[in-house]
Amino acid sequence: MIGTAWAAGNGAGGGGLFSDPSFWVAVAFVLFFVAAGKILWKGLSGALDKRGADIARALADAERLRDEAVKARADAERTLAQATAEAEGIIGQARTDAERMRDRAAQGLENALKLREQQALDRIAQSEAAAAKEIRDVAVDAAMAATRALLKRDLAAGQAGALVDQAIAELPRRLH
Repeated sequence: MIGTAWAAGNGAGGGGLFSDPSFWVAVAFVLFFVAAGKILWKGLSGALDKRGADIARALADAERLRDEAVKARADAERTLAQATAEAEGIIGQARTDAERMRDRAAQGLENALKLREQQALDRIAQSEAAAAKEIRDVAVDAAMAATRALLKRDLAAGQAGALVDQAIAELPRRLH
């Protein structure tokens, strides 16, 4: 009834905005886009939310990886510092050992030189003692020969023989 009255009234006087089919097409078009826009907006906002979550997750992973890299760098620097300190310690110990070895070698060389000097002095002393003994022996022999010659010349024949024999017998004992 209303629809008939409205349709009847619409045909007679040019009815207005509600009787125009383009108005209803426009209203249907707007309603369609509102309904479709809601569905599209939900899908689009869901996709954007998912994309935002993926970006946030990627940023968190990047931050975690950055923290791990900083930690690894700090560990590497600490290890390098320890290795450097250890290497310096080893170098210092090597220098100390080399210095000690050098001192020991110098002391050994000095001891060897002193030993050789002492050996040379001992050989010289032995040579001097041997030369002195030889000179004394030659002097004793010369003195004995001179004494024999003097006694033979100055003493009488009977007395000379007994004194010479006695002196000769005592001379080696007294001179040596």
